[in-house]
Amino acid sequence: MLCQHCKQNPAVVNYVEKVNGKKFEYHLCAFCYADLYGELNHKANNGVWAGLFSVPMPRKKICPVCRTTLADFERTGLLGCAGCYDVFKEELIPSILRMQGKVEHIGKVGKNMDELGLHRQLRTLKEQLENALRVKNFKEADRINRQINAIKKTLHGGGGSGKNI
Repeated sequence: MLCQHCKQNPAVVNYVEKVNGKKFEYHLCAFCYADLYGELNHKANNGVWAGLFSVPMPRKKICPVCRTTLADFERTGLLGCAGCYDVFKEELIPSILRMQGKVEHIGKVGKNMDELGLHRQLRTLKEQLENALRVKNFKEADRINRQINAIKKTLHGGGGSGKNI
């Protein structure tokens, strides 16, 4: 028998209640029972039962690859697999921002001018060149353009005449 709440998982909890001579049966899976457990034990709150199956309750997100839940992550601080980052993306972004200050990984840049560092510097200089041209600061744009050309020369083996034989 399937869970009456999510209609996906097999029901493992069968709950029968008699109210004013009427019999109510509820069949829930372990996940739905865990979500609703506090409300199931309060018989005084019968209004919850009336709307329980007409309004779907929000489901816990579960990684389909490793079955890790958000509660698991909050308890341990660990995700189960790479798929968890896609499943819990919305919940993880605030934590990542709080811990790292930004959500875009740019890696580490050492003091040496390796090729990756040169590409980053080139990107930054191109943005500065655009800004200088936008405000019509041509002297600054010329200086930045010379720096860009020097970096390009370094990246592309700048000793040649520019002609390919």
